[in-house]
This record gives sequence, C-alpha cells and structure tokens, in this order.
Amino acid sequence: MKESREASSNFLATIINTDLESGKHDVVVTRFPPEPNGYLHIGHAKSISVNFGLAEQFGGRCNLRFDDTNPEKENQVYIDAIQDDVRWLGYQWNDEVLYASSYFHQLYEWAKWLINQGMAYVCDLSADEAREYRGTLTEPGRNSPYRERTTEENLALLEGMKAGKFDEGSRVLRARIDMASPNINMRDPILYRIRKLHHHQTGNEWCIYPTYDFAHGQEDAIEGITHSICTLEFEDHRPLYEWFLDNLPVPSRPRQYEFARLNVNYTITSKRRLKQLVESGTVSGWDDPRMPTISGMRRRGYTPGSIRTFCDMVGTNRSDGIVDVAMLEHCIRDDLNENAPRAMCVLNPLRLIITNIAEGHVEQVSAPIHPNREEMGQRSLPFSGELLIDRDDFREEANKKFKRLVLGKRVRLRNAYVIEADEVERDDNGEIAAVKCRLIENSLGQDPADGVKPKGVIHWVSAAQASRVEIRLYDRLFNHPAPDRTDEDMMVHINPDSLVTIDEAWLEGGLENVMPETVFQFEREGYFVADRYEYNAERRVFNRVIGLRDSWGEGK
Repeated sequence: MKESREASSNFLATIINTDLESGKHDVVVTRFPPEPNGYLHIGHAKSISVNFGLAEQFGGRCNLRFDDTNPEKENQVYIDAIQDDVRWLGYQWNDEVLYASSYFHQLYEWAKWLINQGMAYVCDLSADEAREYRGTLTEPGRNSPYRERTTEENLALLEGMKAGKFDEGSRVLRARIDMASPNINMRDPILYRIRKLHHHQTGNEWCIYPTYDFAHGQEDAIEGITHSICTLEFEDHRPLYEWFLDNLPVPSRPRQYEFARLNVNYTITSKRRLKQLVESGTVSGWDDPRMPTISGMRRRGYTPGSIRTFCDMVGTNRSDGIVDVAMLEHCIRDDLNENAPRAMCVLNPLRLIITNIAEGHVEQVSAPIHPNREEMGQRSLPFSGELLIDRDDFREEANKKFKRLVLGKRVRLRNAYVIEADEVERDDNGEIAAVKCRLIENSLGQDPADGVKPKGVIHWVSAAQASRVEIRLYDRLFNHPAPDRTDEDMMVHINPDSLVTIDEAWLEGGLENVMPETVFQFEREGYFVADRYEYNAERRVFNRVIGLRDSWGEGK
C-alpha cells in the first residue's frame, strides 16, 4: 500500500494520502456517476481512470452510480453500454450497480425536511419569469413572489406535484438561500420539477424528479463517498453541494474536489454534437470507429491499456488545456508495436509471376509472428510461383530513391527470396496487369551469391492461398484542430478522407480463423483490427487502427 501511495504524483492522490494517514478516513470511497443519456467518450475515460484508479491505488472502493434524474433523455441502452465500457477498460465497481433513482424516496423526504425548516418553497414562476428574477452575473436577483408561502401550503403543493395534479412547468420546488448571492447557483436553485415521463428504473411511480444539484451530494452521503471527484465546471456548484450537506440530516459528509476535464484537439466530446453526427448520418452510429466514444475507439482497435496510458500521460491537475490527439495516437501505436502480431496484406494488388518456379509449386517459408518477441513464435507462409504485391511497389523506371521493384532491378520479398523483374504484361487498356520476374536461387535469408544485392524489401502474399478481405482506412474525423470552437459549423470541418473503403485486399494464408477484435500489424501498411461486429466468415472486415507513422505530423 505504501509503495503505491508514494508512486502517485497528482494532487488528488496527495489529498487522499493525507486523509488516510491523518485518520480522517479509514478507507477511500469514490464514485463514477455518469448520466445514462449517451455513450461515454474519451473525456469520460479520463474520469473513469481517476475515480477507479484512485480507489484501486489506495485499496478502496469505487461505486458506479447512474445519475438517472432526467428520464426524458435516458435509456437502458446507454446504461448497458456504459457498464460494458467500464469493464472493458479494466475496472470493476464496488458491489452492484447503483442508481440515483434508488434514493428518490429519501430525497423526497429530505425535500419535505427543507420545507419544514423554512429552507424550501414551491414557486409558480414560469421559466421565462424565473430567468428574469434570477438576475445576471453583475446584478443580483429578486425574490420570487411565492417565496413566503407557509410551510403548510408548500407541503400541500409539493404533495400535489407528486400526485400529478399540476402541469409540467407550472411549479417547481426551490431552495430558499440568497437571491443576491454573487454565485448564481445559490440563488434559490430548483430542487424538483414536474416531468410526467416513464422512468427506465421506477416506471410511472414518479412524475416529479430531483435536479442533479439536489440529488448528487445526498447520494454521495448515503453511499459514504469520501472524495467526490468531478471536473472543474462543477467548482461553482460546490457551495451549493455543501449547503445541502450542512442543512440536511445526512449520514456522512463527503467532500467535493475538482480536476481539469480532458480536452483533445481534432475531437469533440459534446454529447449534443456527437448526437448530431449520428443523426445526420455523418457517422454510422455512436460506435463508429471515427467517434471519440469508448465504444467507437474499441471498435477502431484501441486497447484498454493504450487509453489508460494516455490518461496517465495527460495527468490530473486543475489547469484546463488542450491535449494533442497525437499523444493518444502515440499511445496506441506504441502499444500495438509492442504487442500486435505481424501479418502481410496487399491493399492494391498487382500479380507477380515468377517464371523460374514450376507451375503448382508451393513451399512454406517461415516468418516471426513478432520480430522482437521470440516467445510469440513463428508463422508459416505459403510461397508459390504467382504472388500478389502492392501496385505502388513497382515501377517500370525509377530513380535511385525508389527502393522497391523496378524492371531490371532486384528486391527482396519480405521473409522470402530475392527476385529480379524482367518484363510486364498489359491488359487491353494498356494497363500493367502482371510483372514477370525471376527468383534468385539460394537467396532465402541471405544475399545472392553473385553479390548483386536487392534495393529494398516489399511485402507479398501467395495468390492461391491468400484470402480476400475488406479494408476500411479510418482517419481523423475532423481536419481542423478545434472543429467546435470556430465561427463555422463543425460540419464544414469533416475530413472527406476520414473513411476510405477497399473492397478487395488480400491477406496472407493461414489467418482464416481470426476472431473479431484481433489486431495485427499489416507489415508496411499499419495496424488493423478485425471489426467487432462485421467480421465473420462471409465478410472479413478489417479497420485501420492507426498508421505506422504520424502522417498528420508530416504536414497532412
């Protein structure tokens, strides 16, 4: 325990360590409280890593609690997806999944408590009138004309709201705090509003629902949360969080702490804007591999380890800033370079006919599954007289900078022999249909005996044994570093090359039984993952995770 505490460097870990060593808390209890109104994104991954990570580091507990106080936008689909995301990232919540709705009865009793203490009242102002009375950042608000209702009248009206006697928007329950407070959040905030909607957990039991501000701190207190960690936009809400804890008979006293949210360039994390991308058909869904959602990144081929490493590299502090998405791309590239098995796949095929190999001859050549990890073993590659190479790897004529196959020149076939190109075959349109070449004998794994060395190395597959696959070349969805922070609609910044589909690519033989979500480095091409949903025996779809190098850093 002591070693893990000393290893941490962020300010939250320092606070927790101090609280534990001082005896303020015996155990750390955190929580991750997502709203089930959309899919989690990379920003949530940071919050997950902070809350679950701190609990894990200090031998404590972290609750997964759904903030389901707004049934208008919530859905069981999101609840299931969020649980799946948390598990996939490698975290496990304490005991069962929790819901704000489980505490609705207790919250309602506490609302009545505030009324009895003269600290809450039912207000009939319309939404427009309430905004007018609220004031501005520079001008104080005004008391509602309904602020002085009696305790009996307020209790009766609240019961009427609960019983469904009033229309939506006609009445709300508000805290009686201070309409002149410089903190607008303290100007008699709303505690309950009427919403005559079916709730995914409580059905039609309720037609009034608590606000997040009223529910959150009390939920923390019920669960015994010691450190309620959220992002900086909630800093101005902390006085209200503490006001409720001060004025209600809660069973424990949590403390709220704030850290800077994760902002990544070339990326949007607004749920409203992500939903716009889905509903406009710009992407195929919330889990489209170009989306910054955790499910989208998973389908793209990102690993849990790469995302957790990225969150660690970003750090946890109180300074807002923009993180370069290249850091995230570096994390997955580094992870897959270390762990992904290798394979060869030809994306733009050109036939290569080896004229001095007998027709029908097939031999097996050996290649490492990973060049730097002997423990992963070897793979066997069928080698025959007709191969497929990438069309971009051949030129009839080229200068010395072209280190691939040229007529009259030699090149090594990766993990196999040296060949020399002799002539081309053309189709009826005059396009090159095939390249004829000779295999240089005794060049498997060694330089040719005549001393004429090959100019480069190219990848290949055996035409007869290769399997056809569909390749989806994914790239960044936006071509602007701040697509939602310009005067233009974010849609004008959509990268037109964010998805390019290749219907006919050819993968080396022996990989017919690949499982979905298996990632390979296709040598010389990049990292590719078998699609989570669409990879099957009938349609073998691979998504490009990331290229071998940062093409955007090269001025793309």
